[in-house]
Amino acid sequence: MKSPKESHLEHQLLSLLKEGSDSFRLATMLVNDPEIEALQEYANSVSIKRLNYNDHGPVHMRQVAINAVKMLSLLQKSGLKTSLETEESGTHEDSLCAILLASFVHDLGMSVGRTDHELTGLIIARPIIDRLLTSLLSDQLSRRVAIASVASEGVLGHMANRKVHSLEAGLLLVADGCDMEKGRARIPMSLGTAPKTGDIHKYSANSIEKVTITQGEELPIRIDVQMSSDVGFFQIEEVLLPKLAMSPAKAYVQVMAGVIGQEKKRYL
Repeated sequence: MKSPKESHLEHQLLSLLKEGSDSFRLATMLVNDPEIEALQEYANSVSIKRLNYNDHGPVHMRQVAINAVKMLSLLQKSGLKTSLETEESGTHEDSLCAILLASFVHDLGMSVGRTDHELTGLIIARPIIDRLLTSLLSDQLSRRVAIASVASEGVLGHMANRKVHSLEAGLLLVADGCDMEKGRARIPMSLGTAPKTGDIHKYSANSIEKVTITQGEELPIRIDVQMSSDVGFFQIEEVLLPKLAMSPAKAYVQVMAGVIGQEKKRYL
């Protein structure tokens, strides 16, 4: 059974998409797919209960999708084309579909374990990607191939330890890094387990009060991070910035962060 948070995020995601479009239809399929839901739930169980990490489940993947769709929209408003558009291999709608797919499956590898979970994740996710695209675009093989390939690049590159080249995959990196609000650490913090490797992830995430993604004045995308204590800078400097540094979208993103009540620090 879905949590109220999941349902809220699904409503928010669908509200960002044009009803009746391929991306809207795909998003509807993604939020209602029982295999994806089961994998996301189990990945979250492994992440939190076995590994003592923060949320890597259905709420996280829905939030990443929302972040990615918002950023793609901001780039479009600024007149920037996606890689598929620039290369004349697809449309903006195709890029949107690729980002949605990658967002919803990028952490499925956590169902196996943390190490190389982007690799195990792609092994698990690719048949699901192909199944959904075959249902969505049954008679459009070329579109299916392009969308699936870009989505796969996003999954494979989301840990920032492999260079990605498409703007779409680069946006997934940033969207993933932006999911750092304290709610992501709520469950691991409440468990009160003995100290373990990886605790800094939950403690630093628990200090992040708010992350907003808006249109910037100097650059198309502005990310603002508000935190309750300095430990939150770990999330910025060790999670978000390494992902941003490896992202082809880096040139279009400004990051501002700071403790509430203090002057914000500009990173980019």
